[in-house]
Amino acid sequence: MKLKALLVGMALTMVVPTSQALADDEIVVYSARKEHLIKPIFEKYTAKTGVQVKYITDKAGVLLERLKAEGAKSPADIYLTVDAGNLWHAAEAGVLQPVQSKELEANVPANLRDPENRWFGLSVRARTIVYNTNAGVTDKLASYEGLADESWQGRLVLRTSKKVYNQSLVASLISTHGEEKTEQIVKGWVNNLATAPFSNDTKALEAVAAGIGDATVVNTYYFGRLMKKKPELPLAIFWPNQETDGVHMNVSGAGLTAHAKNKEGAIKLLEWLSGPEAQADFAGLNMEYPVNGSVSLDPLVESWGTFQGNPMNIAVYGELQADAIKLMDRAQYK
Repeated sequence: MKLKALLVGMALTMVVPTSQALADDEIVVYSARKEHLIKPIFEKYTAKTGVQVKYITDKAGVLLERLKAEGAKSPADIYLTVDAGNLWHAAEAGVLQPVQSKELEANVPANLRDPENRWFGLSVRARTIVYNTNAGVTDKLASYEGLADESWQGRLVLRTSKKVYNQSLVASLISTHGEEKTEQIVKGWVNNLATAPFSNDTKALEAVAAGIGDATVVNTYYFGRLMKKKPELPLAIFWPNQETDGVHMNVSGAGLTAHAKNKEGAIKLLEWLSGPEAQADFAGLNMEYPVNGSVSLDPLVESWGTFQGNPMNIAVYGELQADAIKLMDRAQYK
């Protein structure tokens, strides 16, 4: 019996460190960013470090609820999602924890990360104006606010207000102008619609290309995807608000989960994702802008020209999201 107990004890001492070693060599990511945009990057990290990156992809809200339900039992080390509003909600729900990393702070501009370092932008997505080059409207284009002018009546195309990207845009306007003026702007947009709002940016772009309206507001990567398929379309980018607060900026980003099992490994992966080796791929695969200013742009993205971005901290989008949704409802923006 003593011999049996001794053998069992020896077996346990061998198993525990082996299991820990396996945990240290594996990072689990819950990702609202689609598989084709993350798989090659994670594979590159595994090839470089030997660390396996396992991931589950789903919608941002679904993954957030999963993290909340799993609590301390969650296997996730990193929550990766799109839009600052989604990242803000995750942080406020308590599923993310602060990260102290000089490397992340150096790579990610302060306005593109959480003030408490619970999440960090990893790619920049500009939401800008795209117009029909045959419509003769270049002299009318100036700003997001300008699209509310009566001269745009029957000429504007928009995506639905139900999408978080437009909620963040309106939240940024509230931060800049206050609710009363922003409501006037959004009511102006609604009055100027050429047709009912579309379910996604691509459909809005196609409507403008078809002449249903003269201009729309979209994330630039939707424009890039469409023009790659159909370069003959009469569409072009306009960078608004260059004389005032700049183009609306948003991010795809990530944070360390509150109950990360491999905290050290997850932070190393976040640092690598924000660094020059990964940034070109992370942004370029979706025709976005690198969050790290030292990284070169994808040639197609670079061809769209330079612009001044809005310097406000994007955490505001989450803080004012509920106000933005109520405002758009009052303005009858569907």
